[in-house]
Amino acid sequence: MFNREENNSVELRMMVLFFTIASLLLAGKLFYLQVFQHDYYQTLAMSTHEIYQKIHPKRGSIFFQDTRTGENYPVAINRQYYQIYAVPKEIEKNEINSTTEKLAELLQLDIEKREIVRAKLAKENDPFESLARKISEETVVKIHEANLKGIYDSAEEYRFYPENDLGGSVLGFCNMDSDGNMQGNYGAEGYWNKVLAGKSGYLFGERGARGSWITLADMTTIEAKDGDSLVLTIDRALQYKACETLKKGLEEYKAQSAALVIMNPQTGAVLAMCSLPGFDPNNYGKVEDIKNYNNETIFTPYEPGSVFKPIVMGMALDLQLVNPDTWFNDPCEMKYGPYTIRNAMKKCYGTITMTNVLENSVNTGMMWVAEKIGQERMLDYVRKYGFGEKTGIELDREIAGNLSNIEKKSQIGPAQASFGQGITVTPIQLAAAYSAIANGGKLIQPRIVDQIKRSDGKMEIIEPKTINQVISARASKLLSAMLTSVVEKTYANSVKMEHYFVAGKTGTAQIPGPKGYSETGETNHTFAGFLPAKNPEVVMVIKYEKPQRLWAEGTAGPIFKEIAKFTMDYYGIPEDR
Repeated sequence: MFNREENNSVELRMMVLFFTIASLLLAGKLFYLQVFQHDYYQTLAMSTHEIYQKIHPKRGSIFFQDTRTGENYPVAINRQYYQIYAVPKEIEKNEINSTTEKLAELLQLDIEKREIVRAKLAKENDPFESLARKISEETVVKIHEANLKGIYDSAEEYRFYPENDLGGSVLGFCNMDSDGNMQGNYGAEGYWNKVLAGKSGYLFGERGARGSWITLADMTTIEAKDGDSLVLTIDRALQYKACETLKKGLEEYKAQSAALVIMNPQTGAVLAMCSLPGFDPNNYGKVEDIKNYNNETIFTPYEPGSVFKPIVMGMALDLQLVNPDTWFNDPCEMKYGPYTIRNAMKKCYGTITMTNVLENSVNTGMMWVAEKIGQERMLDYVRKYGFGEKTGIELDREIAGNLSNIEKKSQIGPAQASFGQGITVTPIQLAAAYSAIANGGKLIQPRIVDQIKRSDGKMEIIEPKTINQVISARASKLLSAMLTSVVEKTYANSVKMEHYFVAGKTGTAQIPGPKGYSETGETNHTFAGFLPAKNPEVVMVIKYEKPQRLWAEGTAGPIFKEIAKFTMDYYGIPEDR
């Protein structure tokens, strides 16, 4: 006869053994699911029991404008494209080859990409494989018509630039980050990325076994905030004409690169900005050299040469150390320790005025002026003009330039700087400095954003910003008259205009090599000027890198004149001649 107590003990041991084995099997199954099939079941759980949906904000647009009428033109917008993906477990083995060939035909795949697609479709039990992205709606319609089993599409937004390469270096470009957000790079897209991008939103909650929300109160919604839009100061028509003309010169003079800035000297608004070679931000990945992404007007400092002479002359006029008629007796060369500096072509000019010094671009005359100013005062003025630091223009990757040659104690540094050697500047800095000469001596911060259109409908106007008074109004007028004489007497054939007085100066700057300036024989050419000279409406700086011509008067000068004529006609500026 069984003992009840003994019987209960056996049953208890059997139950413990059963639950132990069951627990081990369950643990093993969970380990397999969590480790080996973690990604698959995580995706499955997200779609059935828990939802965590990231809501992407719409990126703000960027506009050029017609600065005469205020009409805006979109130059960076969002456009819907599609991702093509496959669910391989829905595709029969005997359909893999035919599906691959049809997709290769519709997506225009080369042999290598075709085989990659074939391999993806052959993955048994695979729930998802991305096949192609940024596919047009036309192609998607054709894929639908082909009725391919296991092939699907999903809409995605990408950045689109309707004007293609017009202003690529101003705009920059967007790529996609790992979360599927557009990320701005270079130019306005890079500098203003956070403003344009907006803020992402979230929808978080849990669902029951049948897919319904467990409790609506448990849902959390954080709505996305769309990005703000930018209206740039760039004039679309002027940008097109200026960049096309600059490109014509680049090809004719066989230069390596070119840069151009047109600016309103009264407000600092940049009306046109060109950097060549350029790129199409729609196809930024196809550039031959990533240097093309760099905006030459703000990114590449260089020794400006004689275009810097008016900057230094303005200092002496402001300090009343000289006036336009002050006499100078040219010694033909000047020595600084072991260094001897001469005029271009070793010319000697005799007794001349300060205006003649600028007209003939006399190095010795400018060194004499620099000595009168003194190193400390020269350095102070150079900084007040904005050199040696970023202008603050609202574009990504601006470089400050270098003043170290006149910051260290030496005689040769200020002497070289007086005619634009030994220091580096950018075209945008030159445009700001020449604007100060043109507008009565005020340094105005260059700006390229005119308005910010907030996503809530509010409009923010970007006002001009005066940084400081660099030189007096008197010095500004005197220097403007001197630069007008430079154009009238020196550049009569290349820059002088029929209906307007132009004030300006060229710079043909030697490019230093490891062993000095005479080594390479290569030069950078610049023209900086403004018009109408008596009441300036525009300042323009043009630069060519290593053109196959001797002097800037024959390269940057004629290009300035052609663009200036268009600009005056375009804006209907009254003739002053």
